Amino acid sequence: MQQDQERVVGTMPSPVPHAVAAAAAREATLRPSEKGAAKLASQSKLYVRDRISLLVDEGTFVEDGQLANALADDLPADGVVTGRALVEERPVLVVANDPTVKAGSWGARTVEKIVRITEVALRDELPIFWLIDSAGARITDQIELFPGRRGAGRIFANQVALSGKVAQICCLFGPSAAGGAYIPSFCDIVIMVESNASMYLGSPRMAEMVVGEKVSLAEMGGARMHASVSGCGDLLAADDEEAVELARAYFSYLPSTWREQPPSYDARPPARKFTADLVPEQDSAGYDMHVVLDALLDAETFFEVKPLFAAELIVGFGCMEGQVVGILANNPAVKGGVLFVDSADKAARFIWLCDAFNVPLVYLADVPGFMIGSEVERQGIIRAGAKMITAVADATVPTVSVIVRKAYGAGLYAMCGPGFSPDACIALPTAKIAVMGPEAAINAVYYNRIAQIADPTERESYVARLRDDYERDIDILRLASDLVIDAIVEPAALRAEIVARLAAAQTKDRRGPDKRRGVPPM
Repeated sequence: MQQDQERVVGTMPSPVPHAVAAAAAREATLRPSEKGAAKLASQSKLYVRDRISLLVDEGTFVEDGQLANALADDLPADGVVTGRALVEERPVLVVANDPTVKAGSWGARTVEKIVRITEVALRDELPIFWLIDSAGARITDQIELFPGRRGAGRIFANQVALSGKVAQICCLFGPSAAGGAYIPSFCDIVIMVESNASMYLGSPRMAEMVVGEKVSLAEMGGARMHASVSGCGDLLAADDEEAVELARAYFSYLPSTWREQPPSYDARPPARKFTADLVPEQDSAGYDMHVVLDALLDAETFFEVKPLFAAELIVGFGCMEGQVVGILANNPAVKGGVLFVDSADKAARFIWLCDAFNVPLVYLADVPGFMIGSEVERQGIIRAGAKMITAVADATVPTVSVIVRKAYGAGLYAMCGPGFSPDACIALPTAKIAVMGPEAAINAVYYNRIAQIADPTERESYVARLRDDYERDIDILRLASDLVIDAIVEPAALRAEIVARLAAAQTKDRRGPDKRRGVPPM
């Protein structure tokens, strides 16, 4: 019997060629080639699967389409890894380019895999993490991947359909070129690795060929340029690890879908007390609004978005007594807190984001108004301001507006003043609301009369009387008496007041007006 068994074992056929080929194809997707690994090391980049491992909870990633294009040479998984996983025990989807496969470029199967995962996102309402590192489409495959109903355009159409339903979070580790640059642009946040990430529709070489411009990659579409100039990037990361860490942190402030409320956390006291000296009483005195945020938010919970872009306006997420809020705050330390085209665009997008995902809004106003002058008029300051004000007016989440020091002109409207029906508009005792500041108003109305007073002492006394009269007219107590604002709150009580007002507004009716849609300013 034993001899029979040995004879049977010894004569078993070797594995069939198809099984060997399938095993080899799977194995090829699990690690980079020697050449690919060396290139990643030279760029201080992580392998695609290492990026995914950092992002997701251990052992939870389930891959789709691993053998895509397995019959082709040197195209493991066709250059993109897609699948499901958990992040902090919450279900998510992942799309991750493999830059060691044809520089992460797209082929027909690449596009099909991405289209399928976005269809899953739409069907199941699951957030997507986009880990992008791609040189763009393979021109040799253009007919298969570009024009059809399931071509690359379907990816973008699905991203638009997903917008406001689930979070779309992009880590940009390398290039995102040509049409592929639109994937980050349709995401809610773009985190760019400073040393390697870039976005551009046309490369520097193409720009030189087509328009005769000689420009470096950093100037054309580098991470710092996009984070500080174009606004296409939201955050800079020092390396791949920090980019993934920031993506996970951002996700922690948002619900999994538009149908849910944001997560809540254990309450923490703020990092500092809100004392009266935090905010200078003089209108023109500069100070950093971040110190006010330190006194209002739970310690170490502020997550700022676009800190390098239009820094005169601060936007970001934080917690108050463990509850997530969205913050919009003028920053007098940067350009006096004046609103520009970029800051208006920045505000509108953030308001839409918070409103989509049920994040209450807190406005901290210390704003002299919108910038004036021919340069900003040419840039479209009117349409940009109108866009911001449209976003303010359309938002339906619980909202508290705080006049920290001043709110002048249309700045009051842009920071959700009383006319925009915030659930509360409250003010610190030294706050002012007016069409413009005292000096500007006096100069506008009395300039000729003041100029006719020859004696400097008499002229100074006259201007002082005018200023006193003007400030009595805009006294914050008078505005509270006339029900323009809802309360005057001492600095030490402001955090508790905001928390109470937001809690009281949780039952508000958030249904919008009956119409197909608005037509907002561009």
